[in-house]
Order: sequence, then C-alpha cells, then structure tokens
Amino acid sequence: MAPKTVLIVYAHQSPSSFNAAARDVAVQTLTAQGCKVIVTDLYTMNFRSAATAADIKGNLKNPEHFLYSDETFIAWKEDRLSDDIKEEQRKVTEADIIIFQFPLYWFTVPAIMKGWMERVLTQGFAYTPESIYDNGIFKDKKTVLSFTTGGVESMYLPDGLYGDINVVLWPLQNGVLRFCGFQVLAPQIFWCVADAPPSERTAMLEAWRARLKGLLDEQPLSFAPTKLFDLSLQAGFRLRSDMKEAYASQPYGLTTGQHLGKLLPPNNQTKASPNENH
Repeated sequence: MAPKTVLIVYAHQSPSSFNAAARDVAVQTLTAQGCKVIVTDLYTMNFRSAATAADIKGNLKNPEHFLYSDETFIAWKEDRLSDDIKEEQRKVTEADIIIFQFPLYWFTVPAIMKGWMERVLTQGFAYTPESIYDNGIFKDKKTVLSFTTGGVESMYLPDGLYGDINVVLWPLQNGVLRFCGFQVLAPQIFWCVADAPPSERTAMLEAWRARLKGLLDEQPLSFAPTKLFDLSLQAGFRLRSDMKEAYASQPYGLTTGQHLGKLLPPNNQTKASPNENH
C-alpha cells in the first residue's frame, strides 16, 4: 500500500502553545507510521485571510461587479490564481487526509484559517454546483478538526452556557468540509487546556497520539445522504416526503442540521455512528 499523505493546516501564533504541541504529536506519530506529513503554518507564512481580486492574476471578467466565486472559478480554469493559493491547492490535491489544528475563536476557526478555507477551496477546485456532498470532489479524502476550547466541556453540553458543541460544529463540518465531499471524522477536542494542570495536558496529548495511530482507518461522521432529498429547484432541494414520513414517529431528527423540529440526535457532530443507516 502506498504511504499516505497528511496535510496539517495549523493556526496558532505561539510556538510554545498547546496547539503547537498537538501539531507536533501529529507530525511525529504519523511520520513514524510512514506517512508523508505536510504542515501549512498559517501565521508563520503570514497567510492572507482576505478574499479579494488580488487572488487573481490578469484581468477580471467583470471588474464593475466583482464576484469572488465567479472570478476565481474562471481564474482556476485558466491557471491564473495567485501563487499562494495554487501552492495550497497542490497540497490539498496530494493529501489523503487533512487535519485542521487551531484554537476555537468566537465559536469557529481563527480568521486566518477561515481565510484559507475561503481562498483555497475555490469553485472548480473544491466544488461545482453538481459536485457537492456525496458527489463532492474530495469524497475520497478524510478530514478532522482538532482544536482547543476556552471553556470546560460542560459549558458545551445541550444545557450548558455556550450551547451544544454539535450545533457549533455543524457549519464547519457540514457546511464547509462535507460540502466539498470530505469524509469528516469525529473532532478531536481539547477542553479548556489553559486551566488544565500539566499532567492533564500531557494526558490529552497522549490520547491524541493514541488516536492518531488508527486515524486513517476511522469511520466518518454520519450525514444525511443527498439521495434523501429532492434535488430540484421546484421542490426546493428539501427532504423527500417519504423520508419525512419515516422520521415522523422517531424521537430524534435526522441530523443536527436537518432536525425536522425534533430533538437533535445526540453527538451527531462529535461521534461516528457506523451502524446508522439512512
């Protein structure tokens, strides 16, 4: 079997941070397994987060009304994207799995990592209107969010002050990653590391190291397959009526996003359910 390639997209300003330690554990563990590991260190690179016309070489097709998605799609087809975007796209193409390592900022990724997603995952390269979700361009690749939080785990429970972590993760895991076709693995969450004693931080890293040894073989999270939806403009791309009827008597909704006005399925965005069939 050919060695796997792992891309780590890393966002933290300090080389002495816990996130840096988690990144290093991933590099060491995966390299020891024979993987090729590539690290994109966004802050060290001074990666530009703003998606602008500067991302395109040459003339714009419609400079009077600049539409980033349209212009970058054309530029991608004509090989006119900026060099930094092209280099990151090359890494993504090569990678079998992408690990995003970051601190949770304002319930999402840091701005510099959001900029990476906006600028690198361009139309044409990462998706087309026809190639999304189950038919996504990256359906043969895996990805995982690995991040630290400022709050303790109980604050992110359904009755916690911050609200259900599954709801927090839905836009990133379904709206960005699975939208592009990725098989999304359960997130690796390091709870409240700033207040954890050294022994607990060490234990967290060792748990990550242990998981990394089997990460490439993990089953992805469960998302609603596109075949369950009526994919027509007339129907509004909504869940098929027979599926709504099938779930009418169920205690939980289909997913965190398609909850159907019911209780959210527990841990839908945090734990894989290999036995769940839709």
